[in-house]
Amino acid sequence: MARKISIVSQIFEVDREIAMRERVYPREVQSGKLKKEEAEMLMERIHAVRATLVFCKEHEADIRAYIAAKKAGAA
Repeated sequence: MARKISIVSQIFEVDREIAMRERVYPREVQSGKLKKEEAEMLMERIHAVRATLVFCKEHEADIRAYIAAKKAGAA
């Protein structure tokens, strides 16, 4: 079983990936290895991943409370 990675660390890693893509994708598009539309779609996806992680971080207490209530049969 893989060890748990904190949501803060996950966001940090996604930020690192976004920065790398921002450097690499323009060169890939320029050289013809990647279509501009595909690069834009991939960037939209990674930004959506980040937004989901940030949402989860901001609502972590509520999410945990909901899960606990559901396990207890209250939800």
